[in-house]
Amino acid sequence: MKRHFLASIFTLALLLPTLAFGQQAVRITPAERKMAEAITASQISSYLHFVASDAMGGRDTPSQGLDITAEFIRMNLEKWGFKPAGDNGTFFQKIALARESIDPDKTKLEIAGKNYVMSDDFFRTSGSGTASGPLVFGSNGWMVKAKGVDSFKGVDVKGKIVVIAGNGFSMRSITPMPAGVTEDDLKGEKGVDWADPMTHAQNAGAAGVIVIAPQQLQTNWAQLRNFLGRGSTYPEKLREGGTAGPTIPVMLVSQPVGDSIFAGESGNKDSGAAFAINKTASLSAASKKETLWTQNVVALWEGGDPTLKSEMVAIGAHYDHVGTNPNARGDDKIWNGADDDGSGTVAVLSIAEALAKAKTRPKRSVLFVWHCGEEKGLWGSEYFNKFPTVDIKKVIAQLNIDMIGRSKKPGDTNPKNKELSGENEIYVIGKDMMSSAFGAVVDAANSGYIKLTYDTRYDDPKDPNRFFFRSDHFNYAQNGIPVAFWFDGVHEDYHQPGDTADKIDYQKMEKVTRTIFLTLLELTELKARPVVDKKLPPELTQR
Repeated sequence: MKRHFLASIFTLALLLPTLAFGQQAVRITPAERKMAEAITASQISSYLHFVASDAMGGRDTPSQGLDITAEFIRMNLEKWGFKPAGDNGTFFQKIALARESIDPDKTKLEIAGKNYVMSDDFFRTSGSGTASGPLVFGSNGWMVKAKGVDSFKGVDVKGKIVVIAGNGFSMRSITPMPAGVTEDDLKGEKGVDWADPMTHAQNAGAAGVIVIAPQQLQTNWAQLRNFLGRGSTYPEKLREGGTAGPTIPVMLVSQPVGDSIFAGESGNKDSGAAFAINKTASLSAASKKETLWTQNVVALWEGGDPTLKSEMVAIGAHYDHVGTNPNARGDDKIWNGADDDGSGTVAVLSIAEALAKAKTRPKRSVLFVWHCGEEKGLWGSEYFNKFPTVDIKKVIAQLNIDMIGRSKKPGDTNPKNKELSGENEIYVIGKDMMSSAFGAVVDAANSGYIKLTYDTRYDDPKDPNRFFFRSDHFNYAQNGIPVAFWFDGVHEDYHQPGDTADKIDYQKMEKVTRTIFLTLLELTELKARPVVDKKLPPELTQR
């Protein structure tokens, strides 16, 4: 016993220098604290009152208000001496958007002799033309040969209207991939070896598709009017990998319409097996297409180390929100998006200003990206990760700021604020999911400064809110880059016109922004980039 005890003491003595060095590597110095003090509540408030003002009209993607915000960010970056890192020596990465405007008089849906009302009962999501014929249930619509998956097995869909109902929703493919199928299984030729629901239906000769809204969409049906009710807009290079989407008409119907489709049928849609439906349908859709433009804002602050400056720490936020709804109830028609994500937008801007005012440069470079179109499906971050304007393999980590401006006050009993973080706490998502070293730096930077309470409950792969999928860090994680996402939690004004700059807790924003700034600095000073030593859980690999 004694000998083992002495051996343990000797081993610990050997380890102490290593532990001390590790702590020193992320020690917040007085000089770094001084740099962080350049970020102030009054500065943040000034920027946010501009970005979230009524003049910006809610910063929809695309919109004049979003473009003005981009110009405001660009103007400051240029003034502070940042290097443009967008297209052709500019601060902007331009994104072409295809907008399809719906002709409501020529967009109709009739099932079993009953006519339904657009926006109330259904939306047209893609395709054009007319289709009529018998209905068939096609389960979730997927085909993956490697896994023996064919959702249309047992039925002939040629010339018929395929009804699809998946367990959940995917921005990229209407329904999520079937259980047991991952991105690694989608190998070979699309349409031959595997196919998403729309591709599978069109290749099988279906005349049209009806998708029954899952619960997530049904709950937000009124909000869908702001988007699908006006037609569809999407980045041209992201749609179907740059190729045209399905040309057959595709309709999204409400759950009550879906219930009427299956009423009286002998087949059971919950079984997952395809079957013929003893009803007919007729659908028609007409639209016109035009090209619009939007942009990510991209800038680089070059590092001071001759070798390490080739690597970058990325930091970003989405600067869009959901715009203006002239048909909204009440007098306020503008969704200002002060917290979501005006708070992240100006936090990143304040961090840029603090870097520019510092007397020394960090060793590594810092990549700043303000993403557009997050509210439409993470457009800007997906576009940047697929068509980067820098060598994205040189990005060692990405810090994402999305909603850090609200706090739950003592005595607040509003159930809508139940999950809102307090004045000295913030949710941090993803920091420990991919890299142990990265997570340790994020924690050490906080514990070495003002010790905010970091709540990591949403790292749970089975989080019903699916927050890991719902902001721009997701696309960086899919690119193999360690990520952390700072988030204050949903609240009573989330995606409401009441999300205004006067309700922001600027003292909390100052604390959180300074902490993230110091985290950024510590990452730029690491001797080696954080090793990715963990795989994302399978539940977190597809939106």
